[in-house]
Amino acid sequence: MNAWASGDIPSQAGKLAVITGANSGIGYFTALELAKAGANVILACRNAEKGAAAAAKINAAAPGRAMFEALDLARLASVHDFAARFKAAHGTLDLLINNAGVMATPARQVTADGFEQQLGVNFLGHFALTALLLPALMKAPAPRVIQLSSIAHRQGRIDLTDLQCVRAYKPWQAYSQSKLAMLMFAMELQRRSDAGGWGLLSLAAHPGIARTELIANGPGAGSLTALGLKLVEPFISQSGEAGALPTLLAATAADVTPGGYYGPTGFKEFRGPPGKARPEKHALDAGVARALWEAAEALTALSITPGP
Repeated sequence: MNAWASGDIPSQAGKLAVITGANSGIGYFTALELAKAGANVILACRNAEKGAAAAAKINAAAPGRAMFEALDLARLASVHDFAARFKAAHGTLDLLINNAGVMATPARQVTADGFEQQLGVNFLGHFALTALLLPALMKAPAPRVIQLSSIAHRQGRIDLTDLQCVRAYKPWQAYSQSKLAMLMFAMELQRRSDAGGWGLLSLAAHPGIARTELIANGPGAGSLTALGLKLVEPFISQSGEAGALPTLLAATAADVTPGGYYGPTGFKEFRGPPGKARPEKHALDAGVARALWEAAEALTALSITPGP
């Protein structure tokens, strides 16, 4: 049997998708393939120049399917502004892909709202965005929300006593925690959808080790991480296009598992055809997931409910 590929994406005609961080890397290729399959895609990005350029490239391949909208996940005010503009212009949303992220910034930084940057951008900003867009998702016939996690979740731990890494900041520890949070968020959202009868599909995906700009924008192109990866990437990494396939599978395939997790199926899930991924045992702790959810509600001053 052939591996699942972009040609297996069913028609997305009539659907509207919001993809964060879609100006490059995994997000760009996700938006491109959805647009080619007939979806209208909103590229929700912080950098206006890059976002507009990415939308233009997608429109060259799928005319009229892509548009750029400004969204800075490091500022809750920007998340609220984006959601308000979306509601005024569209009302209904079929697919939300929470893709944007920052990785392993060498020094501790904080967002405009005072959150540790990786937790703030990767998780809390997306939590807020999901909360604000959920009413629009509930108006769609078969809504889906996809959270981008990482194989780094394996090393992550949710430290509810120091979510912001104030006591001690370690770049990879903070990144791993944020990506574990995204995976646990996806599973908890599905549990709440099931319990409340929302009819929402919530899933998580990861790209394996994909060759994108994430390392250059985090540790830096000259960092030991980047130099080390350059030595081994021919053996363990894959292209950004291949890295987007697990997200596309989770977003479009008919036979996905509610609350499921998807990624490459090769050695250690570093690369390979997309399929079911294996969450670490600690990612399945529903008690910690509930506590994390409650912490996110308190920090963002938002609750995720299906009503208006």
